[in-house]
Amino acid sequence: MSTRRDYYEILGVSRDATDQQLKAAYRKIALEFHPDRNPDPEAEETFKQASEAYQVLGDADKRAAYDRFGHAGVGAASPGGNPFAQGVDISDIFGDLFGEMFNMGGGTRRSASRAQRGHDLQYDLSLDFDQSVFGHETEIKIRRMEPCSACNGNGSAGGKQPAPCRACQGRGQVRFNQGFFQVARTCPTCAGMGTVVTDPCPKCKGEGRQQREHTINVKVPAGVEEGTRIRYNAEGDAGRFGGPAGDLYILLSVKPHKFLEREGNNLHCVVPISFPQATLGAEIEIETLEGPHTLKIPEGTQSGRVLRIRNKGVPNLNRSGKGDLLVEIQVQTPTKLNKQQRELIQQLSSSLAIENTPGRRSLLGKMKDIFS
Repeated sequence: MSTRRDYYEILGVSRDATDQQLKAAYRKIALEFHPDRNPDPEAEETFKQASEAYQVLGDADKRAAYDRFGHAGVGAASPGGNPFAQGVDISDIFGDLFGEMFNMGGGTRRSASRAQRGHDLQYDLSLDFDQSVFGHETEIKIRRMEPCSACNGNGSAGGKQPAPCRACQGRGQVRFNQGFFQVARTCPTCAGMGTVVTDPCPKCKGEGRQQREHTINVKVPAGVEEGTRIRYNAEGDAGRFGGPAGDLYILLSVKPHKFLEREGNNLHCVVPISFPQATLGAEIEIETLEGPHTLKIPEGTQSGRVLRIRNKGVPNLNRSGKGDLLVEIQVQTPTKLNKQQRELIQQLSSSLAIENTPGRRSLLGKMKDIFS
């Protein structure tokens, strides 16, 4: 009696699995156990068994014979043999997943382009608080790679063209056989470019670029906040051998204000007032980012009350409208009184009928405790 494992069991599918389910199951096993990806000696045996199973079940006639007669019906499929020798198309099985690891077919690979994109750069720009609110324009200096003026970015002395790489015959890849696969890997001599500079430019040493200082005018829009990034397209390092330049990113940091705090597009501050001002009401002058502003304190204002000043906040970034300025009132209790002041307050106290009866905290007070 045969001790060979069932092909459906090897692939982990049911006997009524569709062709797509078979293909997906085999692809999953191949990706995990192929010898080029998994050095475990047992992985190669698992891969071979799965390849043999798919060779049979992936062919409609062989699958029908196997379903009817078992392994005896497909005796041509020998364990450990080439699973692709009888018509199973590896490129159809693996597609793009193995496209870079294996050479799918006998065609000649096109030479890799020498052009390489330049690196992105980052510049950290610190702003005062009001500069972040109203916008700011400044000039910055960065050091970046720019095309060599002597060789025009070619890397070769005298503008000569680079020579084809002899190691890979200009293909950018070297190939070798491994089992039943032909493996293609990046050429170590030319780094996959297919060409080499035989006579380097003396000014840039064959790099094709030189580092230079460059001045850029930066326009910071109104309403930016901490951590905002501004992108300047193609202002990074120049690409090598004619490749596109990278980008420049301006990373913004904002210095704190001496009394204002930002929350979204609103500004917050705390303003102290006296007990008489809170009791009788008053008009006080407060400082805002746009200059002095007269704030009306309603009669009977309690400590902790928040007064809203419309459109004195931060402009909405890249659109119209502004936030508000929220002023929290803090009633100051005097700590040092002279004799006359004390007498006046005692007279006031005796005329005010306030019962010191305990009560429940307001819902607002409870919410403040939860989120503080």
